[in-house]
Amino acid sequence: MIKQQILIFIFRWLISTSGMWLVINWFGQIDSGVTGGFWLYVVAGLVFSLVNSIVRPLATVLSLPLIIISMGFFTILINIAMMALTFLILPGVKIDFPGVVFGTVLMSVINGIMNLIVPVNEAK
Repeated sequence: MIKQQILIFIFRWLISTSGMWLVINWFGQIDSGVTGGFWLYVVAGLVFSLVNSIVRPLATVLSLPLIIISMGFFTILINIAMMALTFLILPGVKIDFPGVVFGTVLMSVINGIMNLIVPVNEAK
């Protein structure tokens, strides 16, 4: 069971890494002093995965009244904030606000497709 959970996390991390590669190359820019290359995207995928698994649930619970009042619209703002937080934590990558918004949409599509392939909660 735990081995399967670890494999699912690694698969999701690889997909997030690929998605962050797209987001950074399409909407952001890498500082000239950063020489991470492949590892920059791996770290970006890991940071994005950790932010979404640790910070996002807490932010969702704390903003539940706003989510209810806005009929779910505030969830989009939480997703944008999680993407912005990822780029604040990630050294050497700069992205402007429209890039964060479009990156959030792109990662949402990628994660939606991934959730079709690997269900979030497997019932056994």
